[in-house]
Amino acid sequence: MSKQVKISGIVITFNEEKNIERCLLSMQGICDEVIVVDSYSYDNTKHIAESLGAKVIQNDWKGFLNQKNFAQDKATHDFVLQLDADEVLSKQLRASILEVKKEWEYDGYFFPRFTNYCGKWIKHSGWYPDAKLRLYDKKKGKWGGLDPHPEVRMKNDGSIGKLKGDLLHYSYSSYEDHIHRSAGYAKQAALAMHQLGKQSSLFKLIFSPFYRFVHDYFFRRGFQDGFEGYIICRASAYYTFLKYMYLRLIQKGKTI
Repeated sequence: MSKQVKISGIVITFNEEKNIERCLLSMQGICDEVIVVDSYSYDNTKHIAESLGAKVIQNDWKGFLNQKNFAQDKATHDFVLQLDADEVLSKQLRASILEVKKEWEYDGYFFPRFTNYCGKWIKHSGWYPDAKLRLYDKKKGKWGGLDPHPEVRMKNDGSIGKLKGDLLHYSYSSYEDHIHRSAGYAKQAALAMHQLGKQSSLFKLIFSPFYRFVHDYFFRRGFQDGFEGYIICRASAYYTFLKYMYLRLIQKGKTI
């Protein structure tokens, strides 16, 4: 394909008044429409999005996977750029997208995500380059995988390219926020795994968190991110432990 295309920008939100303006501003000049699918926020998210020209659609929350695919289906154009509210296009990535918009070649494009954790940019710990496929032809791809971390999956005949420039991710503002959200994400992951028939075991409960920490801290060089890297790797191990713990409780017929 070699032609100028139009892009629909998509963001899903719930109480994102602290992040949404920064995200939407970075999409201006790139996207020909911006759609925000909001899960009935009770802060100023909807007002801020509308003031920046976005079309806001309210939809009940049924998980990340369902919400992202629902939002994709609302796009007017076939080519979509779907971001999270705490993500921002860097200047270099904006320039790359503008170039590919003039000369669209592949069905989808990867680009690296660079995460800011409690004020520090994380270069290791399994968090960078953390390639994400967020710019794609919706006829060729849709969201798949498991909550709370689904991903865009392309059809077998879909072609994929790479773009230069980072997607800036302003993640957790405090260690407490990280730990708290990890517990919630672990519950969602356990429920999704159970629906797919996946099983937990005492072996997984004990050794998977240990492996996750060793892999991220040593092999993915989390130690080079200093204190923050240690916290990230410990939290990742904690998330893994909780995920299998909740799954084991579900297997035993208990409510989580």
